[in-house]
Amino acid sequence: MSTSAVVTGLGVAAPNGLGTDEYWKATLVGRSGIGPITRFDPSSYPARLAGEVPGFVAQEHIPGRLIPQTDRMTQLALAATDWALRDAGVEPGELPAFDMGVVTASSSGGFEFGQGELRKLWSQGSEYVSAYQSFAWFYAVNSGQISIRNGMKGPSGVVVSDQAGGLDALAQARRQIRKGTPLVVSGGVDASICTWGWVAQLAGGRLSTSDDPARAYVPFDAEARGHVPGEGGAILIVEDAAAARRRGARVYGEIAGYAATFDPGPETGRDPGLGKAIELALADAGAQPSDIDVVFADAAAVPELDRAEAEAINAVFGPRGVPVTAPKTMTGRLYSGAAALDVATALLAVQDGVIPPTSNVEPAADHDLDLVTGEPRRLPVRSALVLARGHGGFNSALVVRAV
Repeated sequence: MSTSAVVTGLGVAAPNGLGTDEYWKATLVGRSGIGPITRFDPSSYPARLAGEVPGFVAQEHIPGRLIPQTDRMTQLALAATDWALRDAGVEPGELPAFDMGVVTASSSGGFEFGQGELRKLWSQGSEYVSAYQSFAWFYAVNSGQISIRNGMKGPSGVVVSDQAGGLDALAQARRQIRKGTPLVVSGGVDASICTWGWVAQLAGGRLSTSDDPARAYVPFDAEARGHVPGEGGAILIVEDAAAARRRGARVYGEIAGYAATFDPGPETGRDPGLGKAIELALADAGAQPSDIDVVFADAAAVPELDRAEAEAINAVFGPRGVPVTAPKTMTGRLYSGAAALDVATALLAVQDGVIPPTSNVEPAADHDLDLVTGEPRRLPVRSALVLARGHGGFNSALVVRAV
């Protein structure tokens, strides 16, 4: 039998709540963290809203010597890692260094770091590496800083597959657990609310240009017009189930199933791969569609992508066959942090027996989804399916369930 991988700790930094408890309280009452950008002057840009993490002061959470070596993405990730380890009851210094690994996701984060390097390049010349080299190198910094700070010398890596990366990183963490590493820090935190990052995101053509925070990001709505970006995410402590039991750890749930696919090119005329990812993830978990109590949707808020996701869900579960939710309507899309935050939210839903709502959305009838809106829906949640898609064709699906 394969080794079971369970989640024993959560660390959340989200636009509607700093820390897991604050985030969960805000999500259950439908409080949004989307608003006008404050980290730079957005007045000259066509998109001016974002989900910014409130009240985060790096100096209060990480050593001062690390501040100049990191940008906001890594600072948030380091703080979330501390919270997750504390939540799991893990003191890294008391464990063998090679028994702990780190696998995180990265996507749009690093723009702020690269922007800083560009400024140095412009002002001081060849003393500094190019911004492009810095940006590529930064992908490894997030995971590396976590492992260095906590003395973790086990398997380490970074997964880069845009919004799907949070699920892909957790799947890689499960693989390392099955290979014998007792504990892996995993998930994703992203942050790119800076001028260089903003221009890059605008170039993708999927940002909402609405100035109404309540209606700018409305997936599965007839007025869907693109997404609002956000910063933040979640770090999770993934452990071997037997090791977690031996130390008496509280377990949120098991990473029970996972699959990833890639969409065929549009010229092929073939269907997108999300439906196949759902089927394979259920099979990996040994689950039937009827075993799933809720689906956490990717929720692109691009009409054709919403339609494709609804069709994939309906093909597996039937029209209105399973409750669907997208709490990321309260945070914006957090890129590589989004799916990790959805997994943390799904585990909290399992723990408390409640499905959080999708905010400010008026579901389009033609999608045939049982979208949870307005108020939380209280019911036993034993298994949840989390979906994520990355720009360019990445699809991932992950099943978590109670143990």
